[in-house]
Amino acid sequence: MDDEGRFESDPYTLGVASGDPLANAVVLWTRLVPNPLQEGFGMPNEEVPVQWKISKREDMTKIAGAGEVRARPEKAHAVHVDATGLEPATEYYYQFTAGGHESPVGRTKTAPAPTASPEVLRFAFASCQAWDDGFYTAYDYMADDELDFIVHLGDYLYEYAIGPNGGARETSVPPVFRSQTETLDRYRLQYGLYKSDPNLRAAHASAPWLVTRDDHEVDNNWAGDVPQDPDDQTRAAFLERRAAAFKAYYEHMPFRQAQRPDGPDQKLYRDFTFGDLARFNVLDTREYRTDQACEDAFSVVGCEERFDESRTILGETQEQWLVENLEESDATWDVLANQVPFASMDFEAGEEEGYRMDQWDGYVDDRETVLRAFDEHTRNPVVITGDFHANFASDVSRDFEDPDAETVATEFVATSITSGGNGEVMNDFGRQVLRDNENVQYYNNQRGYVHCTVTPSSWTTDYRVLDYVDQEGSPMRTHSSFTVEDGSPGV
Repeated sequence: MDDEGRFESDPYTLGVASGDPLANAVVLWTRLVPNPLQEGFGMPNEEVPVQWKISKREDMTKIAGAGEVRARPEKAHAVHVDATGLEPATEYYYQFTAGGHESPVGRTKTAPAPTASPEVLRFAFASCQAWDDGFYTAYDYMADDELDFIVHLGDYLYEYAIGPNGGARETSVPPVFRSQTETLDRYRLQYGLYKSDPNLRAAHASAPWLVTRDDHEVDNNWAGDVPQDPDDQTRAAFLERRAAAFKAYYEHMPFRQAQRPDGPDQKLYRDFTFGDLARFNVLDTREYRTDQACEDAFSVVGCEERFDESRTILGETQEQWLVENLEESDATWDVLANQVPFASMDFEAGEEEGYRMDQWDGYVDDRETVLRAFDEHTRNPVVITGDFHANFASDVSRDFEDPDAETVATEFVATSITSGGNGEVMNDFGRQVLRDNENVQYYNNQRGYVHCTVTPSSWTTDYRVLDYVDQEGSPMRTHSSFTVEDGSPGV
């Protein structure tokens, strides 16, 4: 900044975003960072005033709200504005001004009033976007959908080091990215790299987001206070790392103050209603979970530990919160926005059955508790899931071992945005899963996202996929579509 407090270059290199829409409010976000890929980020060690405004018009006339906040260095010069006093089910536009520069104009939308009966709800969900595995072309298409909101189910970034040529992108990155992400400044740099992508910025600016993290925002396959490799990190060192990761995560997402972390603790689980049409329960299946059973293997045969009633993926408080929400809900559609696959999946080819310990198959008692609440209290339970880098559509029953058991819920798993590279329509793994799991109705291993259209009578899921991600500009198409009818769970 110059002596008059004006930026000498664009401070909005990470764009603008909104999130967590209510009927009368939405969170607005930006971060002032002229040089997101350089240590120090090009910002002075001082507060910077930031003006914000929100309007029903894209040209930002007829202002519906405005104010000023302070971008502080200890918060990475990120700002979170809880814009209140808004009208329900209304499209708004917003903009920031700081240091003589105006930000791009973002689009957002409030939720319908709790007593409203919306005719339709359109949203997309996605996960797993390793920057160096490819280009974020899927977000370019998502940004054009004019959605009511977007759900991100985790692995927004990966903590791994990035090579000098940026992996599949063949884009040079500074030497600081060669190290694994473990410190606060290093997490901030990793977010800077990821959020500098223009397609991701466009998707954030196109609609409000509901976000929750999975593992890679901190450390691969971490569980509670246990890192992936306990021999390499003490508990104290991991909790210090977790605190840094949580702080950087909050700084870069459109969260309310209720989601601001307290050291290594952050309450991410929360719920959102969209009239009487849908209620979304956004889960956290990492912070409160028991360490994975049976050495956290991908396919374990005969793991009795996974049935232990003391094991949890939700933690007692979150589980009670979720069950109460399901018991009290009057929504047509009750949704779990969830990180890891919920439906049972046998990954062992042949007669033996092998289950992955990192997903709900490793926490059978918690899943049974949720299934009981689904079965006894909800009208149309649907689970939306990330994590797996593949598309699945599955029926969910109370008894996974009985192929004739009554279906009580539906699960849709979204593939990755980029993680895993280009992918393919089908592979040997997918054929094995479909052959050995009668509840799994669909598999696809391409990259993309999931688009959902929800009405009082039906839920339609479109799996939108790309031909490739190692180059820009891939065409996108809807590979398959599935409909769940009101009162008839299952794919």
